[in-house]
Amino acid sequence: MTFLVAVVAGVPSSWAGDAQDCGNAANLVQTNAAGVVAACRRLAERGDAVAQNNLGALYDSGLGVAQDHAEAARWFRKAADQGSAVAQNNLAIQFDDGKGVAQDHAKAAIWYRKAADQGLAAAQFELGIAYAKGQGVPKDDVQAHLWFDLAAARGDADAARNRDVVARRMTPEQINQAKALAAAWKPTPRQ
Repeated sequence: MTFLVAVVAGVPSSWAGDAQDCGNAANLVQTNAAGVVAACRRLAERGDAVAQNNLGALYDSGLGVAQDHAEAARWFRKAADQGSAVAQNNLAIQFDDGKGVAQDHAKAAIWYRKAADQGLAAAQFELGIAYAKGQGVPKDDVQAHLWFDLAAARGDADAARNRDVVARRMTPEQINQAKALAAAWKPTPRQ
């Protein structure tokens, strides 16, 4: 799975250089690893959720720092607790894969749901997988179809294919129920 890096915005002007460096972490780490890590760490320690997520992604990938999945999970959790959908998705991946935390598909599903409810297509896709397999949640084709459909509406071609696969084992009533849920769905604010 690929971890998502977020862009830093809306920080005080005194932190602007750090925000720019940390926001471009994926690009800048190749040329100025120490500077990027330091910038992200300064912002992350001040409670900036985007920087916390980005620092987690650096630890997870081993870019600019020694790879440390537990440290990645720690930073993802800090940002996730502030409602960052990207960090919630990244933390869910950690739980799904058992990287830096004990593998726990139920906890992964909880974090995917928080991010999916905010409209993050990657989390909607993963939640669809969880429901299709019954991994961390009860197996539920209506819910799988719903979440795949929402991710597909955001341009995820794999989600569209998975939705269609799930639909082949559903009744017409179940498909209509899933479509109605998708039509009524609205993103919720940070949670």
